[in-house]
Amino acid sequence: MQRGRPIDIGLSCPLPIPAHDSVLLGHGSGGKMSAEMLRDIFLPAFQNPILARLDDQAIVEVHGCRLAFTTDSFVVKPLFFPGGDIGTLAVNGTVNDLAMGGAEPLFLSLAFILEEGLPMHVLRQVSESVKHAAARAGVQIVTGDTKVVEKGCGDGLFVNTSGIGLVSREVHLSANQARPGDRVLLSGMIGDHGITILAQREGFSFESSIESDTAALHGLVADMLRVSTGIRCLRDPTRGGLSSSLNEIAERSGVGIELQESAIPVREEVQGACEMLGLDPLYVANEGKLVAIVAPDAADILLAAMRQNPLGRDAQIVGTVTGAHPGMVTTRTRLGTSRIVDLLSGDQLPRIC
Repeated sequence: MQRGRPIDIGLSCPLPIPAHDSVLLGHGSGGKMSAEMLRDIFLPAFQNPILARLDDQAIVEVHGCRLAFTTDSFVVKPLFFPGGDIGTLAVNGTVNDLAMGGAEPLFLSLAFILEEGLPMHVLRQVSESVKHAAARAGVQIVTGDTKVVEKGCGDGLFVNTSGIGLVSREVHLSANQARPGDRVLLSGMIGDHGITILAQREGFSFESSIESDTAALHGLVADMLRVSTGIRCLRDPTRGGLSSSLNEIAERSGVGIELQESAIPVREEVQGACEMLGLDPLYVANEGKLVAIVAPDAADILLAAMRQNPLGRDAQIVGTVTGAHPGMVTTRTRLGTSRIVDLLSGDQLPRIC
């Protein structure tokens, strides 16, 4: 190297590139990249007033009946894990998307995309899991489909579902209904599902067992609707965890949401795993929890009703809706400071559900 002569080695510091030439794993994260793909590709192509609500289900009127309709796909790896498998996940996840609209789930469709070489006993086991999960949830599998792809193209088994349910005329839940002063209720411990999947993939073990929290939540929702009409919005925080769900609500309603970190229930083993791996429990997927935005005068009666249900026994009031910082979620930490809980750009843990 010669003194006094700058050397051009071709380095630069470019601005972030908002667009991508191809699909990345982060586009399936439920975070910023997912939102960008929805905004830039899907909404312009398919825009209509029903889709524009961007809820977990569509509520449509058919000959005087209010129907909830949803669809979902499941690509979890591994297929079997403590607490469940891809079959139970598919049924419970679809039932929960209907339940978050206040619907009584009735019927599901089920489509299997099978990879050549998948052992038949695996397919039988998953089918049995679907049967039992549907029976527990009180729904019927009434139609379906199968496709087979070449070996190496399907990772064993993917599942696609659709679901239909009935919605009472008195129930109107949506992400655009949060109001300043509302309370944020969480039904229980967060992060169990995501950490369970990660532990299975990486061979981690814990002093006490951690299992997926996968469960059908429509019974819990029914208990809540039975005691109060003060529910504004329900979400099940799956991909992207609690953070993504609350950011969506804050943006759709044009409000801010302030969480209390000390009020958010997290299992000690899950918290420890997150700290060890550099993860934030607020972004870890759940499959058997719901978050509710409720009117302030309804919070206590709803919390009591949730705690009477086995799936809500650890329920807590974890935050408040505010008119400050619209579209933003913040949390008051245990140290007394505040931090922004933003959407992740990518995915902490892909192929989670």
